[in-house]
Formats: sequence, structure tokens, C-alpha cells
Amino acid sequence: MLEQGTISIHTENIFPIIKKSLYSDHQIFLRELVSNAVDAIQKLKMVSRAGDYAGDIGEPEIEIAIDKDKKTLSISDNGIGMTADEVKKYINQVAFSSAEEFIHKYEGKSDQPIIGHFGLGFYSSFMVAQKVEIDTLSYQEGAQAVHWSCDGSPAFTLEESSRTTRGTTIILSLQGEEEEFLELARIKNLVKTYCDFLPVPIKLDGEVINKQKAPWRESPSNLTQEDYLEFYRYLYPFQEEPLLWVHLNTDYPFIINGILYFPKMRPDVDVTKGQIKLFCNQVFVSDNCEEIIPQFLMPMRGVIDSTDIPLNVSRSALQGDRTVRRIGDYIAKKVGDRLKELFRDNREQYISAWKDLGTFVKFGVLNDEKFKKQIEDIIVFRTTAKLTEKVAAETPVVEVQSSDGDAWQDVTPSPSSDSTPSAPYTTLKEYLERNKERNENRVFYSTDETTQATYIELHKNQGLEVLFMDSFIDTHFINFLEREYQDVKFTRVDSDLDNTLLEQDKDKEIVDPKTNKTRSETIKELFEKSLNKPKLNIRTEALKSDDPQGTPPAIVLLPEILRRLREMNAMMQQGTAEFPEDHILLVNTAHPLIQNLANLNQGSIIQGDGESSTNQLVNLICQHVYDLALMSQKGFDAEGMKSFVERSNDVLTKLTEQASK
Repeated sequence: MLEQGTISIHTENIFPIIKKSLYSDHQIFLRELVSNAVDAIQKLKMVSRAGDYAGDIGEPEIEIAIDKDKKTLSISDNGIGMTADEVKKYINQVAFSSAEEFIHKYEGKSDQPIIGHFGLGFYSSFMVAQKVEIDTLSYQEGAQAVHWSCDGSPAFTLEESSRTTRGTTIILSLQGEEEEFLELARIKNLVKTYCDFLPVPIKLDGEVINKQKAPWRESPSNLTQEDYLEFYRYLYPFQEEPLLWVHLNTDYPFIINGILYFPKMRPDVDVTKGQIKLFCNQVFVSDNCEEIIPQFLMPMRGVIDSTDIPLNVSRSALQGDRTVRRIGDYIAKKVGDRLKELFRDNREQYISAWKDLGTFVKFGVLNDEKFKKQIEDIIVFRTTAKLTEKVAAETPVVEVQSSDGDAWQDVTPSPSSDSTPSAPYTTLKEYLERNKERNENRVFYSTDETTQATYIELHKNQGLEVLFMDSFIDTHFINFLEREYQDVKFTRVDSDLDNTLLEQDKDKEIVDPKTNKTRSETIKELFEKSLNKPKLNIRTEALKSDDPQGTPPAIVLLPEILRRLREMNAMMQQGTAEFPEDHILLVNTAHPLIQNLANLNQGSIIQGDGESSTNQLVNLICQHVYDLALMSQKGFDAEGMKSFVERSNDVLTKLTEQASK
């Protein structure tokens, strides 16, 4: 026996071991031991390239073996190995990181990454093992193989070994409650989860069980479009193809590699939970990057690999870390750069992707000033204008960052010439430029294409372009636009009608000598009397149209300021904005129905203290016209719908009575 003694535990390094939260999952032990094995192989390559080892390093590999009879799990590598002195130094002194010391010695002599930086990974094995053994032979000429053993107490044994092959084997005698790690399927799953992309073959029963190739570590020029798609399918099986992706690669002022994808949005996707996988030197760390990724980019998927993200700190500390914040800013900038380039070079593909990612881009603009300045000019809105935009073929676009710096390369094939037409999209600046002669610095918008269809059609018929701001975030985004464009007036199509939509010859109306009132004044009084709603503001206007029958007989308008105040109040009270009583009913005096109604009213005869049947019909029709106008703005509740149906039946009854006379 070479030596017998106790393990030296440095006081300043005992705390991370005591805090078991550092390794909250027992299964982490396999990740740590395999990572150490990869480090041993990388170290051998480094000393060989430095000329300190002239032997044949052979084909690197890691072998995992299970012995169910002995209840042991072993991890073997053909790496650098250890001498007795190195075992004393790196194993017996807890948290003395051999990786750190090795990096300093061979700094600048190799680009091979060394994974370990904490010196604690090996001791994670004691979470599952009642006894841990090390059998190792150093690469150094004439080295003596040694065998180390420890039962989890400070006591250890170190003795000579009969091992003849270079490398290290860790043998774990598993605790009774940890025998799940003797199952092949369990080990395969753990390797796939944590070690799939490590650059060394990992074998189990002679079968290589890891992919080895990490696409995000590859040069973009070495990857094809299919490589990117295949990687996405591997990470997220049974999902639709992504909209676009960005390949990140920088080593200053921090090191980060990664491939981030914008996925197609689906109703069952929880966009508040990140799905980006965090790696450190190709070792999987976490599925949770919420503290690293800007919140508005949370829907993105893919991989981030960085050695500059602190892994042994709390989530709150991670959020406050300066480097983490800078990495988040960097990712946001690169996404913004790519969107700008896509807008400039392939607007069809940009618009196709915008339908899914537009909401999140707007959210980023509202919450990130730097990102806002980047992309505020490429925010697009669907429009009623007849533009010539088309949607590109359903081929995702490849975006990569070149090794020359921030210059981006687009290696996506051009869209096919037979792409299908789509609803046109426009930027706000384009809208204002296009309409400056007709309605300078005024924007007409719709928040609901269905319920506001009547108003949209009125504007379209008179050549007024309407923008659709109908996503759930647009209520807030309109306020942002008004702050950014303070000289522009934003008007919802149902808040008021532009003079362009109205006939302007009201002064030329004929005054009835019997009543000394114009037809418009008579119609207004008729509706005021029939509806009997003091808070209802009734206006009479003639809507401009070549086909009056095609216009609505009446429409309800909601004053812009009043509507917004109610919506804001509802939002603060976490309720629903009720339909205001003090709205406007605009009666279209040019519509044949309204003209017939006025004529019918003139012919009605009052009988004693009651009303004639004609007068009753006039009142019912006025109410029906109002009901129809309300229906385009809001749905009736149960009682309102019941009343509407009853009034409709009354109208039809009265009409059929008169028709049958």
C-alpha cells in the first residue's frame, strides 16, 4: 500500500458541498463524470500537440459499463490519466480544480475546451454511491498505475494497480435506493439529455449512444439548410418547421455560441415559458434560459452555449449579473439585425414570418429602447390598400453570423416565382407617405375586422386606407405610436367619420313650410322620440356613396377619447369595458330605408290618445335600425337578444298586416 490517510478539505471550498442545492438532482452525477472523462481526453490531445507526449493517443472514447450482479456502474476513458501525486492533489483536496490549473499551463496551445471549472464534479458521485473507486494510469512515461477507494467518509486508500492501459475508470458501488442507474434505458436517456453533443464517442455495451456533433459549434459555412432543419426537428420533434433562425458566434466581450429559432406559433404553446436549452462547453445544463433571454424573445427555441454564464448562483443573482444582461442585449440586437436584413432583402418572407412573430416584436419595442430603435421602421400592419406584396414559398430562411464580425449572410434560396398572393402589409411611414395628400398625418385603423366591417367598407369605398391593429397587444401599441408620432392623429374607424365620407351639401336641404324643419331635422326628432334615450346623441348625415342601398341605414360611433378612458378604467379594474350609454347614433339620411321611414311617418295619423298602427310601425322600425347598428359594435346579452327578437317579430307582423290590407 502506497499511502493511507484522510482527505484534505479546504475550508474555503467546503460550503458548495454542504449546499446540496448545487446538485439538486442525483442524476447530475453522470453528467459530471462523463464531462471529466471528456476533459481527460482533451487534455491528452493538448499535451500531445504541445509536444509533451510522443505516444499514440488512439481513438478517443468513453465506455460506460453496468454490472447488475455487483451493482456497479463504471465510466472509463482513454485520456490523460493520473499519477499517485495527481490523485492526492486533485481528488483528495476537494474543490481544487485540475481543469483550472491545466488551462493556465497550456493556455494558448490548443482550442480544445476544458469543461470542468469547479473541482466538485467528481464528488457528485457520492450522492448515489456508497463506495467510489478510481483506477488510473497516467500518460507519463514510466508512470505507475494506482487505485483509489473511498466509502464516502474522509478516509481513503491509495495503492498500486495492475492497470496497463492509459486512462481512468471510475467505479461506483451504488446505494440500494439508487439502483435505477443500473438500467440501460435510464443511462441512455441521461446521456442523451446531458452529454449528447460532447465531441467524444460514448459507448454503452459497445454501442455509441451520443450524437457527438454540436451544430452550433460548427462554422455556418459547413452547415446546410437541411442541417439546421434536422437539428430543430431533433430538439423539438413533431413540430412545424421554424420561421427563421439565427446562428450566433462571438468571443468578445463574452463567449457565446448558439442557434436560435423562431417557431410557428400554435394555440397550445405557452409563450411565457422559455424553450431554449442552455449548454456549457456542449454539456447540457438547463431547459430554462428565462433569466438570460429578453422576455419578448421567450417564444424562441434552440441552444445557447456559453462559459460566461454563471451556473452556480441563484436565479435572482443571475438576473442581476452584468454579463448575463449584456448577453441578453446581444441576442436582442442580433435578432433585430436579422429582421432588418430580412425586411430589406426578402420582404415577402419577412411578412410571412411577421404573422407569427409580430406580436413579440411589438412587445420588444414597448419594453426595450435599444431594440425599438433598431426595428421601429420595419414594423408592418395589414392594410386595405391594394399593394403588390406576396408571400414567399414556405421555405424557412437561414440566417448566420459570419466569422468576420457582424456582417450577416443569407444562404436561403430565393422564393419561387409562383408564390401566392397575400393580404398586403405596410409600414406606418409608407402609409403616411401614400396618404399625405388625401389625409395628411391621419391614420385610420381597425381593431376588429369582423365587428367593424361596415365602417371599414365605408372608408374603402371612399378611397381611405385602413390599417388593421387587431392583435391583443395593439391596444397598448397604439398609445406607443401616438407618443412616437405626436403630430399624427390615430382614429379608429368607428370613433367618428371623416368629412370625406359625408355629403357636404346639408345647407341646401329643403325646409318643409308646414313644420319649418329640414328633412334631416325631422328624421333626428323621429329617432329621438322613438328611442327615448336621453344620453344617446343622434346625428343625421348623408353617407357618400354611388349606391346608397349598399350603405348602412345607421351606425353607432364611439368617441375616441371616451372609449379609451373606459377601456383604461376597465383594465385598471381588471374587468371588461362596458358599452357606454352616451354614444352616437349616426342616421344615414341618404339610405332608402330612412327616406321611406320619414315618408311613412308623415302619413301616420294620431288616433285620440293613442298611436295609429303606422305610427307604431315607424317606432318599431326606428328601434330595429338602432338594434342593427348596435349589433355591429357589440353582442347582445341574453336579455338584449330576447328583446331584439321580440321587436323584430313585431316589425314583421306590422309589415305583413299592412301588406295584406
